[in-house]
Amino acid sequence: MSEIRTNTPNRLDNPPIPVQAKLAAAWTSFMFLYIYVDYFHLYKPGAIDEIRGGVVFEFDISVTLLTIFTASVAIPALMVMLSMTLPARVNRATNLVVALLYIPFSVFNAVGESWDWASFYGLSIGIEVLLLAFILRSARKWPRTPAVPAGPATTDLRQ
Repeated sequence: MSEIRTNTPNRLDNPPIPVQAKLAAAWTSFMFLYIYVDYFHLYKPGAIDEIRGGVVFEFDISVTLLTIFTASVAIPALMVMLSMTLPARVNRATNLVVALLYIPFSVFNAVGESWDWASFYGLSIGIEVLLLAFILRSARKWPRTPAVPAGPATTDLRQ
C-alpha cells in the first residue's frame, strides 16, 4: 500500500479566543512588566540611597505614598480577575476606563528622568502603552450578539 502525499500541510487549529481571556492575558503581561520595571529601577545608581533617605520620586515615603503605590499595583492586578468575571457591558466599560487612566500613569514614570535613561524608560513605557492600547482595542471591539428578531407581539390564547 502506498502513502498518498499532498502539498497541503496540516494546519494548526486556531480557535477563537474569548475577549475576556485576551483582556486577562494583557493585564497579566502588563502586571509582570509593571512590577519588573519598578524592580529594575532599584538597580539605578542612587535609587536605594534615596529610599534609605526616605524619598521616592522626590516624594517623602509615608503611609499615604505606600498606599497610593499599593493601589497603583492592585488595580491592574484586580483587572486580571475582573476581566474574566464581570458581565460583558460592565467588563467592557471597566477595561476602557482603567486602561485609559493607566496610559498617563505609565508615562509619568519617565517624568524628570535624564536622557541617559531614555532607552530603559522608552522601552518599558512603550511596551506598557502598547499593552494598554491592545486592551483598549479589544474592549472597544467587544463582539456584539446579533439582535433576536421580534416574535408576534401577542399570542391569542382563545383559538
